[in-house]
Amino acid sequence: MKPAAIQPLRIADAARAIRHVFIRNLEVLAHIGIHGHERGKPQPVRINVDLAVEDAAVLEDRLEKVVDYEAITAKIRGLVAAGHINLAETLAERVAQACFEDSRVKAARVRVEKLHALPGAESAGVEIERHAGNPG
Repeated sequence: MKPAAIQPLRIADAARAIRHVFIRNLEVLAHIGIHGHERGKPQPVRINVDLAVEDAAVLEDRLEKVVDYEAITAKIRGLVAAGHINLAETLAERVAQACFEDSRVKAARVRVEKLHALPGAESAGVEIERHAGNPG
C-alpha cells in the first residue's frame, strides 16, 4: 500500500478564514542534547514557527483579537528555560503544544535547529507539523 502524500500546511487561506502568524529565526541558548559535551552548557538554537490561525472578521485594532506572537515567544523562552531537553524533537513538540493553548491556532509548523551540532553545517534539527485536535 502506497503511503499517503504529505500535504503542505495551507498557512493563509481567505476562503477558510485562516491567517498566517509566524516567528522567524528566534535564537535562544538552550540546554539541549544527548551527548556528554552538550550537557551542562547552553548552545544556540534557532526556532521558526508558522501557525494557521482563525482569522477574526473584525480586529478592532486590538491585540486580544489576534494570536500574539510576542506571547508565543515568551512561552518558547519559558520552555527553554525550564531545564535540559534531550532532543530537538521534544522541544519542537513542546513548542507546538504551547501554541495550541490558544484555541484559535488550528495548525503549527515548528522547526528547531541546533546551530553547532555538526562541523561544517550551518545547522541540524527537525521540523514538525501538527494540527489542533490531532497534535501528534
